[in-house]
Amino acid sequence: MTQTAKLRVRTRPFGLWLARLPRPLIAGGLIITISLMLAVFPSLFTPYDPLTFDYNALMQAPSWAHAWGTDNFGRDVLDRLIFGTRVALGIGAMATLLNMLFGGFLGLIGGFFRGATDASIMRFLEIINSIPFLVLALLIISLWGSSIPTLIFTLGIFGLGPARIIRSEVLSVREEDYILAARAIGAPTGRIIVRHVLPNAIASLLIVTTMSIGVNIIVVAGLSFLGFGVRPPIPSWGAMLQQAQEFMRSAWWMAVYPGLCIIITVFGFNILGDSLRDVLDPRLK
Repeated sequence: MTQTAKLRVRTRPFGLWLARLPRPLIAGGLIITISLMLAVFPSLFTPYDPLTFDYNALMQAPSWAHAWGTDNFGRDVLDRLIFGTRVALGIGAMATLLNMLFGGFLGLIGGFFRGATDASIMRFLEIINSIPFLVLALLIISLWGSSIPTLIFTLGIFGLGPARIIRSEVLSVREEDYILAARAIGAPTGRIIVRHVLPNAIASLLIVTTMSIGVNIIVVAGLSFLGFGVRPPIPSWGAMLQQAQEFMRSAWWMAVYPGLCIIITVFGFNILGDSLRDVLDPRLK
């Protein structure tokens, strides 16, 4: 067998596995991979400094020198969007991580122990959900300032929607035969939760995590658009939209491209979450 034939045999299983994946899953993964590369290595893709003013290039239309044009301070729009990817994904991912850790823990404990513990956690979640999030976020930001840690804390602690989803999964898992068998042989409660309940409820948590990142990206952009998000001169998609609203007729590219970045990135996370649900949920097969 020639070396080419050996290589072809070795790569065939991966090709078959890749071909079986849903196309939306591949598309969403590709969008997120590109976004992550831009967020982690922005300097590799930016020939200009996104913070430096260039008064000789004010609001220039897209050209070879500036592919996506410049803003009202002469800064390259494409470079600022690339650096804004780090802000959007960084805040969105960290806030979602807090959502999953805090909300997932509450849902796991409430669903497993039920009774008074579950009732107390659910009442706490109802109180949190009854407060308008935007009003609460604006209050916290006005007291502590609109810094990145404040945004992460606000989005992470008060976005506890995953708790109810994990609770519903745990309520069904805890009644399975293998859980009853583990209790019958005297397995410790902590071991049952960690070894049996959590692994069988983690699929729903992963799906909700993926979609929550997109939601948090929109919220961060909205707060920045209102002037309560990331402060200039740090590039932020929402702040770029807010800045561009008075130049919509004379410099359309200042608003169109940030909006497209938000739409495409959130779309990638949403279709990835939907595809993961189709792959990981055996009830949909």
